[in-house]
Amino acid sequence: MTSKSLDKILTIILLIAIITAVAMTVYVIITPKIGEKFTEFYVLGPGGNATDYPTSLSVDDNGEVIVGVVNHEYENVSYLFNVAIENRTICEKGFQLAHNETLEFPFVFTASEKSGRKKLEFLLFRVNQSAPEPYRELHLYIDVQPKTG
Repeated sequence: MTSKSLDKILTIILLIAIITAVAMTVYVIITPKIGEKFTEFYVLGPGGNATDYPTSLSVDDNGEVIVGVVNHEYENVSYLFNVAIENRTICEKGFQLAHNETLEFPFVFTASEKSGRKKLEFLLFRVNQSAPEPYRELHLYIDVQPKTG
């Protein structure tokens, strides 16, 4: 084999390597990177902070929190929001969020007619989820005092 033939073969191999490297670089740049898929689900106090939750109420008093949901699932997701006190549903709301979309809304509840420590459960379901258990869940304990006066 002559040196000219060897030079041509090496030049062709080098060109193929350069073209492959450029194609792979373009692919990496234009292909979206999918990270971890999850949904943020949180409850804030009435001031929009993670403080001042209504944890002590009198019977028939109202408490207010802000509920937030952020979709990081890389697809549109339909959710079902459910709130229960002592396994009794007091609110149910359905909504859909696109990827990276946030929904925050105030939620007002009334302390039950019985005094005592109550568990206020915030449940979030994915509508297309086959499992019956909640996708995300939060809770807040409320001390309900007898009505005075």
